[in-house]
Amino acid sequence: MSSELHHLLIVYTAYVIAAGSPGPSNMRIMGVAMHSGRRAALMLAAGVVSGSIFWGAMAATGVSAVLTRYAEALIVLKIFGGLYLLYLAFKAGKAALASDAQAAAHTGPNGAALSGADLYRRGLLMHLSNPKSILAWIALVTLGLGPDSSWHTLAAILGGCAVLSVTIFCGYAIIFSTAPMVRLYRRVRRWIEGLLAVCFGFAGLRLLLSRA
Repeated sequence: MSSELHHLLIVYTAYVIAAGSPGPSNMRIMGVAMHSGRRAALMLAAGVVSGSIFWGAMAATGVSAVLTRYAEALIVLKIFGGLYLLYLAFKAGKAALASDAQAAAHTGPNGAALSGADLYRRGLLMHLSNPKSILAWIALVTLGLGPDSSWHTLAAILGGCAVLSVTIFCGYAIIFSTAPMVRLYRRVRRWIEGLLAVCFGFAGLRLLLSRA
C-alpha cells in the first residue's frame, strides 16, 4: 500500500468516527426524522453536509488555519454556537413538557412546520457555528497531506469526505424516518425531546465554558 493511500484511509476512518459519533447535528437530524419525516430530515442534513464541505474547503485553502490564530474569531464562534445550542435545548425542553395534543397542534422544536429552506439554513447554521468543525478539518487535512502530496491528494480528501458526509448524515435522516422509528417517537416523544434538551444544553454550556 502506498504512503498516499495509507494517509487517505486514515483520514477517511477519522472522519467516519468524528462525523458518525452522536453529537448535536446527528441528534437534531434524528429528532427531525422521527418528528417530521424523511424529507424534512434530509433538508436539515443537506445543510449540515454543506457546512462540513464549506469548512473542508476553508481548511484546504488555509483560511481556517488563519482563523485559529486569532482568538477573538474563535471566541465569537464559541459564543454564537453555544447560545444557539442552548436555544435548541430550550425548544426541545418546551416540547418535552407539552402534551401530545399541544405537540400536534404547534410547530415542534424539530421543525414540523418549517419550510425546506428554513431547515437547510438551520442545519448549515449549526455546523458553521461550531468551532470544533474548523479544528477537526484542519487536523484531517494536516493528517492526510505529506511533504510530497499533490493537489490530487487534497482533492481525494475533500471528495472522499464529502461522500462520507452525505452518506452519514443523510443515512441518519433515512434510518430514523422509517416507520418503526416514527412509531417509537410517538410512544416516547417526551423522553426523546428531554434527551435532546439535555444533549443540546450540555453541548452549549460546554462550548461556552471551554477555554480551548
